Amino acid sequence: MLCGNALREEIHSPRTTPLIGIYDMYSASIAARHYNGFFVSGFGFAASHYGLPDIGFIAWPDMVAFVERLRLAFPEHHLLVDIDDGYVDPEVACHVVQRLERTGASGVILEDQKRPRRCGHADGKLILPLEEYLQKLHLVLNSRKDLVVVARTDATEESEILRRAAALAETDVDVVLVDGVRSVEWIRKVRAVIGDKPLLFNQIAGGKSPRLSLSELTEMGVDVAIYSTPCLFAAHGAIDGALRELKRADGRLPDTVEAGAVGVRGSTELLEKNISRHHGNRRPVTV
Repeated sequence: MLCGNALREEIHSPRTTPLIGIYDMYSASIAARHYNGFFVSGFGFAASHYGLPDIGFIAWPDMVAFVERLRLAFPEHHLLVDIDDGYVDPEVACHVVQRLERTGASGVILEDQKRPRRCGHADGKLILPLEEYLQKLHLVLNSRKDLVVVARTDATEESEILRRAAALAETDVDVVLVDGVRSVEWIRKVRAVIGDKPLLFNQIAGGKSPRLSLSELTEMGVDVAIYSTPCLFAAHGAIDGALRELKRADGRLPDTVEAGAVGVRGSTELLEKNISRHHGNRRPVTV
């Protein structure tokens, strides 16, 4: 089955489809034990690959190379890829979309921001004129074959949110995303204005949007939920805690058996599952 169609079928299932934000191969290896879909988060990739905030530093060849490694290790997982503004130029956006589709991506998210861009839950976002974004979007749609395309608006003014959401729903995109939506009421307003077009909701810890369960999102008619940073932020806290404890213990490592902690054996066993000859031995994922 083609990767885009597989994700498309999942999106049209009765419940909200969760896609978990991963930031490197190790976080993906852990997430693969729990979920069957990944969101290749721009926030996480900028942090992991460059050590920089999500404000436009990502170079598209780095993102394509990362997705290629992901697909080789996780041949059955959905891979929705954040391509920001398509790396500014419409022709570049089309080229990247074609490269990602050949690499095995399931879908992409294309936003309507202009440079300097920002994380969708940050202040100070600037957006392209709607017609200019729609031109870029139509070129991308014409460039894909099977790939799922999510159209994202970063509008913050209320009437403009609804105007853009309605316009995006009129195109051939597969899914609409209004990023940084601030309330349940506004999720319902967007749901109403886009008709039966699938809707995506972005949850990020400490962001502007409400914290909602998958059951609540299903009730509101949300088709996809992306979780941009649970792995990244969990790693942040765990690494900081482990190094504080190492410092407190004068450099003595903990007993992995006594502490129930991950050691070299457990880590190696996890990573061995990513070798292609072991793909048939993966345990079924439960979502």
